[in-house]
Amino acid sequence: MSSPAIFFDRDGTLMEDVDYCNDPRQVAVYPGVPEALSRLKQQGFKNIIITNQSGIGRGLITLEQYHQVQAALLEQIGSELIDDTYFCPETPDQLSTRRKPFPGMVLEAARKYDIDLAASYFVGDKEADIGCGRNAGTRTILVKTGYGMKYLDSGPDFIAKDVVEAIGIILKNSDV
Repeated sequence: MSSPAIFFDRDGTLMEDVDYCNDPRQVAVYPGVPEALSRLKQQGFKNIIITNQSGIGRGLITLEQYHQVQAALLEQIGSELIDDTYFCPETPDQLSTRRKPFPGMVLEAARKYDIDLAASYFVGDKEADIGCGRNAGTRTILVKTGYGMKYLDSGPDFIAKDVVEAIGIILKNSDV
């Protein structure tokens, strides 16, 4: 039986945005994120991170640095609260169906975990996140953290001040 998932952008959504974050000491998870993610897990949602990481393709961060930053994020959140992470290292000028707003990474996760995309949400702070969720067939929530205030007109299904409020919206509007 298919299960719902919440797809999260990483930088500016779950953690403070640091341009091309390459230092795990710069990782700062937004307040309340671990507790809110725990509420989703308790309700049967998969929590999956979908992140563009063009800094790798641009040569601004190494793959090793990306993995160190990701490990620091999971340590602060609680690795048991994140089911998987997908990242795209390509730059915007490289054609890739995995790079948001294309839905490739979401569709990979949906196949791997038998996810019901119509019952799922994509939460992010950029127009590319909203486009990715829409292109994958999920509902979308724009958070006002990170770059969110610049993309209020990107057509999300919902707008939330942060991830904690977004998760409240999800729990109120889902049939799980």
